[in-house]
Amino acid sequence: MKKIIAKSMAGLFSVVMIAFVMNSCQKSSLEPSPSLDLRKTDPNSEFSKFPDSENYTFNLQVILRGRGKSFGLIKFRQDPDAAKVITLDTWVRGLKPNHAYLLQRAVDTELDCNCTGTGWLTLGKGVVMPPQPITTNEKGTGWEQLWRDVTAIPSGTEFDIHFQILDAETLTVVLTSDCYHYTVR
Repeated sequence: MKKIIAKSMAGLFSVVMIAFVMNSCQKSSLEPSPSLDLRKTDPNSEFSKFPDSENYTFNLQVILRGRGKSFGLIKFRQDPDAAKVITLDTWVRGLKPNHAYLLQRAVDTELDCNCTGTGWLTLGKGVVMPPQPITTNEKGTGWEQLWRDVTAIPSGTEFDIHFQILDAETLTVVLTSDCYHYTVR
């Protein structure tokens, strides 16, 4: 099972880089021209696998970067249902083997794609304490399905959000993300 996850993660990384360009507040030279929507012009392209633009603020592909070849991915999804639960499928790679890490997020309401929020919240499986760590295998790769209930936040609320991965023992930041814009569904 761990080998399947590792292989899937490697393949997914290249596809996710496309999603990163579409979801991040940061502008990139890799960003496709707005006049060229590859989802419409080529239904077999990699872009066709991503949702239409109206879903980009509900569902994010968050890229986390660190030193060397370490990186991470958060598949951030809020299904259109009454439960208002965000799933956070989180992968990390190139980190210390057989080690625990924690996922955190901070938000701000300036909506300027400049994440200045410093109120870091450690995420896990809901509000269960202690938060669920992401544990790496002998190769430094780990995966965990985390989630957060946002029922208390009114639908339509918008904020900028960014993420970081911490070493669970030292609380040192090992991976960070760019700034993303999120709207509660």
